[in-house]
Amino acid sequence: MSEFSKSLAVTASALNAQATRLRHVSENISNADTPGYRRKTVPFETAHDRDQGTDLVRTGRVKVDRRDLPEIYDPSHPMADETGHYKGSNVDLMIEIADAREAQRSYEANLKLFDQARQMSSGLMDLLRK
Repeated sequence: MSEFSKSLAVTASALNAQATRLRHVSENISNADTPGYRRKTVPFETAHDRDQGTDLVRTGRVKVDRRDLPEIYDPSHPMADETGHYKGSNVDLMIEIADAREAQRSYEANLKLFDQARQMSSGLMDLLRK
């Protein structure tokens, strides 16, 4: 397999991993006000692809943040107990926005690498045809 194909495979796997990460960040943001919701994170791992002879990026198992859920006092809330408290969400919007921006920037960087490898491969084919 050519080095161009390997670089395209690596960047494509990184694009998929960042897209998965961004999907989970958006789920966290959309559930920030959901009582009892726990933040989800996605770790990245390397996986050796024997067919292509290179290491690729993949996502690991989704992890749930086990930090304590905050106790929110609102006696009028339908999920409130007899003391007027209910368990909130452990999602911090500032962290999620920072994670979303980081995933977006990493996705864009990998997309540029993918495009550059594609252009180099196309240029090489043009040279070989002459």
